[in-house]
Amino acid sequence: MNTLRLASASATRRAMLEAAGLKVSVHPARVDEDAMRASMQAEGARPRDIADALAALKAQKAGQRDPQALTLGADQVLDFQGRCHGKPETPEEAVETLTRMSGKPHVLYSAAAVWQDGAVIWRHVGQARMQMRVLSEGYIRGYVERNWEDIRHSAGGYQIEGEGIRLFTSIGTDYHAILGLPMVPLLNWMVLRGEIEA
Repeated sequence: MNTLRLASASATRRAMLEAAGLKVSVHPARVDEDAMRASMQAEGARPRDIADALAALKAQKAGQRDPQALTLGADQVLDFQGRCHGKPETPEEAVETLTRMSGKPHVLYSAAAVWQDGAVIWRHVGQARMQMRVLSEGYIRGYVERNWEDIRHSAGGYQIEGEGIRLFTSIGTDYHAILGLPMVPLLNWMVLRGEIEA
């Protein structure tokens, strides 16, 4: 297969793709995610649609540099009570977000889009329902302090592949979508297209 261009600097996404045997080159797209997310929210867009639009925009931005290549854009949005939550900007914001979500459910939407020859040729939005346990204020503050450098890059301010798994009583069934990329649908599409063997 040809190299898949990844329009993201996410080490986790790259690791998932490479673990599946794909050749990956990293080409982060410059997109003002916060501004786009805020604009779409103000217009009443659903969190799922925001994730989808951001993934497609990232694929487009990075794909324009090499139109014939397959360029993968991805985005993850946390939907808590109908509102979008992205990456926390400060430790205090992470504490506030986790405190609000303590003991309550939320949904993670992980969107992916592939761009080639001037158009999005595939897209998918995976979702995972997450149930957070009731957390003490002391634990939340300690968790954020211990893990800030990792969780600052994650929607909602947690990573289940680390200590963040302790925040939950149940998690969605699509582990890869929780990590930020709907891998199985992407691989299925690549097999059907003949990009990879199966």
